[in-house]
Amino acid sequence: MLLLIDLDNTLIDRRAAYKGWAASRFGASEVPWLVEADQDGYEKREALAAKIAARYGGDEREMLTELRAGMVEQLSPDPGIDAALIDAKAAGFVPFVVTNGTVAQQEAKLRRTGLDRLVAGWTISEGVGVRKPDRRIFEIAAAAAGRPLPAEGWMVGDNSEKDVGGGAAAGLRTAWVALGREWPAGLGYRPAVTGATGMITLRQVLSAT
Repeated sequence: MLLLIDLDNTLIDRRAAYKGWAASRFGASEVPWLVEADQDGYEKREALAAKIAARYGGDEREMLTELRAGMVEQLSPDPGIDAALIDAKAAGFVPFVVTNGTVAQQEAKLRRTGLDRLVAGWTISEGVGVRKPDRRIFEIAAAAAGRPLPAEGWMVGDNSEKDVGGGAAAGLRTAWVALGREWPAGLGYRPAVTGATGMITLRQVLSAT
């Protein structure tokens, strides 16, 4: 069974990695400003690097390189996620990462955490020329995983529109990683499963299938 999974803030704790880099580079007192500027990862990296360089000085391109490298260095394997992926494969799932971002950065995260050895593969938006929530990225990922779409498959992620909305529109069952948030009001769809963290959400998907 196809199990498509988001990367940032689902399989890896991107928020913690960014805060760790921000604190180590600029000091704890600057973390709130840096978190606000980051917009939970949705500010374009080039624009964020420009903001940081403008505030603290330095070259924008060098800051972008440092930002990306620092994020990866702050990541570490999550034993709970690793165990959930191993159990998913044992239960007949084909775990496959679907993520927006650059190929070099997202692959560096996968290798840093060892997730590259625990999933069947990955589809990264830069590499295929289409981003979530576009249905085509889910189709491309399913084809790469060797599984039909939807065929009882799942999409698991933390973004209500890109992951849950996109997955639902592609005909997949969906699971949302809440991370302490309430489901946004006004959306015409809801996830079949909601969990507090990526690990908990994956476990709930296994139990629901």
